[in-house]
Amino acid sequence: MTSSSPYLQWLSFVATIWLQAINGANTDFPVYSSQLKQVLSTTQFQLNDLSFASDAGKLFGWISGIAATHLPLRVVLLIGACFSLIGYGLQFLSLAQKISRLSYLQVFLLTSLAGNGICWINTVCYLTCIRNFSSFSRAAVGISTSYVGLSAKVYTALADVIFHPKEQNKAKAYLLLNAACPLLVAAVTAPMLREDVTFQEERADGAFLVMFALTLATGLCSLFGSIGSETSGFWSREHAISLGVLLFAPVFVMPIYTKLRERAQSKERRVHDVTLEEVEGEEGMAVVEVKEEGSEQGMVAKEDVNVCFKLLFIKLNFWLYFLSYMFGASLGMVFLNNLGQIAESRGVSGPTLLVSVASSFGFFGRLMPSLLDFLLSKRGVMVSRTGFMAAMMVPMVGAFFLLLNTSNLVLYISTAAIGACSGAITSIAISATAELFGEHHFAVNHNILITNIPIASFFFGYLAAVLYQREGGSVRCMGADCYSKTFFIWGCLCSLGTLLCTALYIRTLRSHSMVTKKEKDASDGRVNHSTC
Repeated sequence: MTSSSPYLQWLSFVATIWLQAINGANTDFPVYSSQLKQVLSTTQFQLNDLSFASDAGKLFGWISGIAATHLPLRVVLLIGACFSLIGYGLQFLSLAQKISRLSYLQVFLLTSLAGNGICWINTVCYLTCIRNFSSFSRAAVGISTSYVGLSAKVYTALADVIFHPKEQNKAKAYLLLNAACPLLVAAVTAPMLREDVTFQEERADGAFLVMFALTLATGLCSLFGSIGSETSGFWSREHAISLGVLLFAPVFVMPIYTKLRERAQSKERRVHDVTLEEVEGEEGMAVVEVKEEGSEQGMVAKEDVNVCFKLLFIKLNFWLYFLSYMFGASLGMVFLNNLGQIAESRGVSGPTLLVSVASSFGFFGRLMPSLLDFLLSKRGVMVSRTGFMAAMMVPMVGAFFLLLNTSNLVLYISTAAIGACSGAITSIAISATAELFGEHHFAVNHNILITNIPIASFFFGYLAAVLYQREGGSVRCMGADCYSKTFFIWGCLCSLGTLLCTALYIRTLRSHSMVTKKEKDASDGRVNHSTC
């Protein structure tokens, strides 16, 4: 291992952070959805379908998982970025009248293509974190994916600083950023990605604490910047600059920390070598023996279950997992996709602040589970992923029912709660997929799981559009009644999802308690090496 290996590993990790920060281009849709509705002369049903279109691309996200097993991750990354460029770029050119006006069907298909590109970039980020940080994969994935929660804020900050868009020009500004940013960032980060870095991780816990601190500072900057920029335009430029500085900070901070850590390790190694000469050989053998035993147990824990994606659909645990995710995180995403229309119906002056609140709290929601898991694991406490998911769905149920209150303050509080909890479930689910079905087929299995997102987006979004149209006619609905029935139904569905996730937690807890180490060793040859 060369001295630069730790730096290359952390550089790959920083690349995933940057990629995730711009990989939620679909989350800024509520900001310009009302204007797009007017430009395209669409009904509420058609607008809902456009919101669904980005999620529809996830129906074919599993293709990126298969591609990642045959192609270098850099190639997979650039393919996903090109999908975003084509999907949003042609829409921008159409609105800018550089090409002929696109039909509604063409806009739908292009949005779906861009949505599929998100899956390709996500797959690259997940696999980079898992392969480079095998012992700290939960922390690495949690930190990286938390930055998706900042995507909406990143895009709104860039739009405000670069374009200063008026209401009638918002769609063009955001579509241009959605098209250009993924490809630009992918071109910069592709050379930074490393898949073959070997690294001793026994001292990585301190490095992750540094990364958690930088990530929390970035989230706080986003949150306070959102409030400041809404109350007075003064903070827009300063906020964008400070956010950019914090996003670039790991590139400079981690090499300094790595170098200091290497110096500390070299000093400890010299002291250890001197002390080792005075220790009897039998004690040294005992230490080696313990390490080998620990590594063997680690292999059993990791390889105990490796479910081929062809066998997922006959697993009861998969369907409990699939439906609880659909009635939890996916339902929260449907709510966030409709924030623009919800804000308009409530009379909130512009959805920008509401979207920024959802984005900022979604960021903290994605980060907190990995931080809590990291701190507890240092004390020897392991938290069940499925149990954590069930616990996060309980506040979502309360938030949906609270939305029946007409107060704008309640709207902001509920939006923050739904953003945080749905973000947390999304982050937890990445580790839960590997925990339930193994890491060997993770890329394909997880992309199959998230096909529940477009299904939820279509059916639950369509339900919201039907009830909205019934209350307000064919054009616009104003008042709390526009979404009151929708919120009640969504609250009931989220309650059902909580029960399903609790059942999954009980099943996994029972199965783990019943399997002894001897049974694991006996079943190792039967289960571990599943092939597709």
